[in-house]
Amino acid sequence: MTKKTESNTKSRPEAVDVEQWLHVYEQMVKIREFEEKANELYLKAIMPGLTHLYSGQEAVAVGVCEALRREDYITSTHRGHGHCLAKGASVDLMFAELLGKEAGYCRGKGGSMHIADPASGNLGANAIVGGSAGIATGAALSAKKRGSDQVAVCFFGEGALGQGLLYEVMNMASLWKLPVIYVCENNLYNEYTHYSEALAGEVTPRAKAFGIHAETIDGQDVQLVYETTKRLVERARRGEGPAFLECMTYRYYGHHVGDISRTYYRSKEEEQEWRETRDPLKILADKLVAGKLTDQSVLDHIQADVRSEVEKGMQFGIDAPYPDQSEVNEDVYA
Repeated sequence: MTKKTESNTKSRPEAVDVEQWLHVYEQMVKIREFEEKANELYLKAIMPGLTHLYSGQEAVAVGVCEALRREDYITSTHRGHGHCLAKGASVDLMFAELLGKEAGYCRGKGGSMHIADPASGNLGANAIVGGSAGIATGAALSAKKRGSDQVAVCFFGEGALGQGLLYEVMNMASLWKLPVIYVCENNLYNEYTHYSEALAGEVTPRAKAFGIHAETIDGQDVQLVYETTKRLVERARRGEGPAFLECMTYRYYGHHVGDISRTYYRSKEEEQEWRETRDPLKILADKLVAGKLTDQSVLDHIQADVRSEVEKGMQFGIDAPYPDQSEVNEDVYA
């Protein structure tokens, strides 16, 4: 880790819901398997365009979304597959969208970076860096105006900390005590540059300057992410205003699937260290087995079931038909 987090300073609750943590493990495995297949589709030239893989960051999406209700909102990023799946998206419709098929969430017209599913509270991924911050803040304002106790979560990378929109909406959220949580997934790299070379000072004081409660935690520990988010969500539902959560994490692949230059801006040793010692799936699995809450055979069974589900979902996407050419302008222009 290159930054101090709260992973070892917060105690775990004594009561453990084993079924919940097995579900959490399953969700993280699903994201990992989905991203592996997405990468495979790109390398085989089956998937058009580019995509930005979420592998390595699974604990953030799953830990945060596990603390939300279905009717709560999320807004996502260009690296958003994990957020979509963690909020309830199905792998078959996700693959269909990535492949530009009619059955996809946006009828194949959104692609990898623009998946949305309002039915599950997912207001959409956004290819514009920091672009979803205003949408999440607006959703939180809507919830407050309607007297709802819904909470909105905005996911973004540390690169968005250079966007003025984020600070404008945080200012408004603090003034109006909106139920929104800003989740910064700090995976250390703004595209091809280490964040320390592009970001002056610390991260959380930026939010604190607006009077927003802010914390930095280990984003590879899904239990810590869940417990912290749960506390912040409950705080927002009580009307105590926005929060800012910086999760220190790491992406295993390059900035996008076509990024073959990542060894020039980060070392193989660094990648290996994160994969071997800080992998979120392994961290949770080791805790569950060491605590005698389950055994490896159960986790292996979950992995096999998920792998089968993802395989079927990918094949569904491949076999699904494309939209008819006559629909090219539908859902594109107002």
